[in-house]
Amino acid sequence: MNEPNSLIVQLRRIPLASLRVFEAAGRSGSFVQAAKELGLSASAVSHSIRKLEDLIEIPLFERTTREVNLTVKGRALMEYIQRGLEEMHQGLALIKSEEPRPLRLHTAPSFGTQWLMPRLARFVEQHPDVDLRFSASTDYAQFENDDFDLDVVYGEPRSTLNEKVPLAVEHLTPLCSPALAERLTSAQDLYGHRLIQCDIQMLQWKGWFEANRLVAPHNYALRFDRSNMAIAAAVNGMGVVLESTLLAQNELRSGTLVAPLRESTHDIQYVGHYLIFPKRRTRHPAVETFKKWLLDELGLSQQS
Repeated sequence: MNEPNSLIVQLRRIPLASLRVFEAAGRSGSFVQAAKELGLSASAVSHSIRKLEDLIEIPLFERTTREVNLTVKGRALMEYIQRGLEEMHQGLALIKSEEPRPLRLHTAPSFGTQWLMPRLARFVEQHPDVDLRFSASTDYAQFENDDFDLDVVYGEPRSTLNEKVPLAVEHLTPLCSPALAERLTSAQDLYGHRLIQCDIQMLQWKGWFEANRLVAPHNYALRFDRSNMAIAAAVNGMGVVLESTLLAQNELRSGTLVAPLRESTHDIQYVGHYLIFPKRRTRHPAVETFKKWLLDELGLSQQS
């Protein structure tokens, strides 16, 4: 029971200056270079690192007559020390800056284009004091580098390092232009039409056909790697797309897309998107503001 407490006491005894010396020596691979960078003597650097090693009872460097190299544990510690020092530098820069730090949002591309952008004007109007910065890609945001405050991702994240909030339950159903819908009266009619598929979608045509007890076609004439492109193709009358009614909400409301088989077939339902953000004690003050707005827009505020 006392072991964790003794470790905490031990860590509190480590001077910040020793960690800075260790970082400089590990980064440069030289006590001499670290000494020049920090304005110390090489012997002072060597003494500081030796004292740190004695305090934590772990060798951090392998020493030879010509060079010093980090041990395996030294390299592991180096990553955390650099991250911690960078956090402190960013904190100092933040409090010294006269400009408010922007809320940095990363989003899955199709969610950003199809759902978020058409509604963003309402957030800007309601919160004119929040400075927003957006980026979109299929990669997850790198929170450990402090590049972003929030991320809307497609697919449930496996990492337990971040908070995650499931967004709306999405419905996948065949969508097409009104003109094409005139020739679609039953699910069997799909075999005679060009089917549009988004290849990165978790649930695709094969699953929809199986859910409706039909044999799935083997080939699809049009395949995209983004839902927004697949939706645009359907709007332009190029075929029938199996897509989320959440992502195609604007097109369905405007009438450029319709769901001709929804009353006679089974939708596939799933939670496709999640809002994630780091488990930190200190967050950008607008994180909760944006989260509440997003859930309100999705009609989920009472379920959050």
